[in-house]
Amino acid sequence: MKTTFTARHFQSSPELKEFCLSAVEKLDQFYDKIIVCDIVLRPGNDDENPSIAELNVKVPKKLINVSEQAPSYEQAIGSAVDTAVRQIRKYKTKHYDNY
Repeated sequence: MKTTFTARHFQSSPELKEFCLSAVEKLDQFYDKIIVCDIVLRPGNDDENPSIAELNVKVPKKLINVSEQAPSYEQAIGSAVDTAVRQIRKYKTKHYDNY
């Protein structure tokens, strides 16, 4: 799986980047044919949840897009990965249960 990391409108720390990359590695456990995973972090306008994390996961014949808001980027990426895991499981059951 090829992984790209983007921080829009702010400078991310190396620790935040490493945390995001290690969190996304968890997706390989659930589906090994992931082609590309793009991580995009950006600040939001909401005062309660100012951090937005987006995951774009490219699997064969489909793009899974997840966007989550949270008080911190770590919480946002954690909930985005959980949502992506749920969508990947749904994708697998739809495409591979018949074989």
